[in-house]
Amino acid sequence: MASSCTIEILDNIHVSAPAGSVPATTLPLTYLDIPWFPSAPMQSLFFYEYPHPTSHFMETTLPTLKHSLSLALQYFFPLAAKLMCPPPPVKPYILYNDGDFVLLTIAQSTADINHLKANYPRDIKLLHPFVSQLPPSTMSDGIQVLPIIAFKVTVFPNTGVCIGIAHNHVAADGCAFMHFVRSWSYLCKSKGDLSFLDDMLQRPFHNRDAIKEPAGGNDMAMKGYSHWVSSWRENLGPTNALSVDKVRATFILTRAQILKLKDWLTTQCKNKNNDLEELHISTFVVTCSIMWICMIKSQGSEITANGYDDDKFYYFLFAVDCRNRNEFPLPVTYFGNCLAPGIVRAKKGELMGENGIVTAVKAIARKVKEMESEAMKEAEKGPSNLEEMFRSGHYVAISGSPKLRMYDTDFGWGRPTKIEFNHIDDGGSLSLVECRDEPGGMEVSLVLSTDQMKAFTAKFAESLKVF
Repeated sequence: MASSCTIEILDNIHVSAPAGSVPATTLPLTYLDIPWFPSAPMQSLFFYEYPHPTSHFMETTLPTLKHSLSLALQYFFPLAAKLMCPPPPVKPYILYNDGDFVLLTIAQSTADINHLKANYPRDIKLLHPFVSQLPPSTMSDGIQVLPIIAFKVTVFPNTGVCIGIAHNHVAADGCAFMHFVRSWSYLCKSKGDLSFLDDMLQRPFHNRDAIKEPAGGNDMAMKGYSHWVSSWRENLGPTNALSVDKVRATFILTRAQILKLKDWLTTQCKNKNNDLEELHISTFVVTCSIMWICMIKSQGSEITANGYDDDKFYYFLFAVDCRNRNEFPLPVTYFGNCLAPGIVRAKKGELMGENGIVTAVKAIARKVKEMESEAMKEAEKGPSNLEEMFRSGHYVAISGSPKLRMYDTDFGWGRPTKIEFNHIDDGGSLSLVECRDEPGGMEVSLVLSTDQMKAFTAKFAESLKVF
């Protein structure tokens, strides 16, 4: 049950890059950006300890937070820009003009922050008041105009602060987004020291010409864009329909547990590997496999009752960052989307069986290995493969990555005490980040119905005992 609390809006602030610091700029969208139009905004929550009253925040902390955000937008200006969505066949693009701004909402709340950021199951509606919402779209000369990012900072007097950020995935993937957040946090903590971003190796790289579109890549992307335009509707965040009887929980895999799982699974894969292929059983592979299996088994009675047979394919989706690869000669600081979908599939009967986790590990490890050399191919055929996966109705997707170093975001109040992704509320995704308190561990958050969460928790605990 959601606990009662109040939340009061204290201010709505427009923050721009310093006047005249960025010229008017148009950035084209690539075949890697455009397919993200149907996606709901990415919604991230960063919780911090803050043992000060709201008055201290408003007088001392807020001016620095605003100033550092303004400085960060000078380098990450596409976030303050607008997504321009003309009717097809004209391609959408990003347009920045001097004076463009982002919305920064300041609030305070009486909610129990320790309950909000707990690992145990909580009603998903608890976090909704702290999520920033993108402003509504507008029309200009027949062009749909979409904002790209919005911020909401909530103060919990004498206990903590939550920074909520919503951004449109079309403009930036997780790597680009976290480059911005880490840069903003550094500028805030250092009181505006720009030496970090004066280094060209740290600045965001905005040249879209560096991405060479494959034959047919633009046509496929624009086909999806045309469909999105024809069925366009506002999608600014969680809806009431998504909020019925769902809870959120976080599960920790410690370094010791992961090492034990790796050893056991490596042995099992070797024993059952007739073709002697070499598979790297990484922390990522182990974590994804156990979570995928537990999610499937937690709904076992439901899928059996629905009559799905053992030959049905179940899917697992993870994103691969293609920066700094031979086929994608882009620097790691490239700002935009540069992801390829790693789509794994296996038969339900094999995943539900006694050796289901071995099946999952081998399937995911093979796809990870395949993506090392074939990421470009997967990026090219991504939309059609994703369509097949979505049609199946049986899939789990990963949001986030331990490589994003999300806990390395210190605004001057220390590292975050908890990070949540609110966009996983539809229940089709897991969020995956590095463990805050133990190097080599993993934090996985998910949203399920109350009954399925109980089943998942039992399956997860049972799995760890077996290994």
